[in-house]
Amino acid sequence: MSHPRRQGLILDFGGVLTTPVSESARAFCLSEGLAPDAFADVVSADPVGRELFADLERGVLPQAEWNARTADLLGVGATNLLGRVLAEVRPEPVLVGAARAARAAGVRVGVLSNSLGSGPYDPYEGHELGTRYDVVVLSGDHGLRKPEPGLYAIMLERMDLPAAACVYVDDSARNLTPAQDLGMAVVRHTAPADTVVRLEELLGVPLGG
Repeated sequence: MSHPRRQGLILDFGGVLTTPVSESARAFCLSEGLAPDAFADVVSADPVGRELFADLERGVLPQAEWNARTADLLGVGATNLLGRVLAEVRPEPVLVGAARAARAAGVRVGVLSNSLGSGPYDPYEGHELGTRYDVVVLSGDHGLRKPEPGLYAIMLERMDLPAAACVYVDDSARNLTPAQDLGMAVVRHTAPADTVVRLEELLGVPLGG
């Protein structure tokens, strides 16, 4: 028995609708004379740095304070730290184009992103999220962060679709688990072309043109 066509596509922002954040972070580290994975280690392995980053994503720590405190952990200057880390991040044209094609085909398209504050550096500037997508849910607006399940429930409510009607795409495996538990189809993003092929299978519409 064939399944009805899914009507919703939910996309992560950083690393899906953009080029890999990790590559930009490594370039920052090299420019600062740090080990290539120094930033990743501070925000994921160091217990203090990890909690600072989580508080930034939940919107409870201002970006300027995060800049100062994380810069101390890294041993670098604090001025516009986040902007420097993300300086090489660019829109990913294949996925941005696929999202546009899906929306043109009648699929409801949303963005679910762990946010990083909007000042002094705004990671979303120039990406036109408010006009290119039907729904945008940013973690800092809700005091939650992926993979906390409550944020996914908010997203589904805003999409006005049941979980079974949606596909969720993320480059982090741990962020896919709550979506899958809710009943969404999930796609682990690794390469743009591969993701588009899988989305075409799940949504039943061409996305590559």
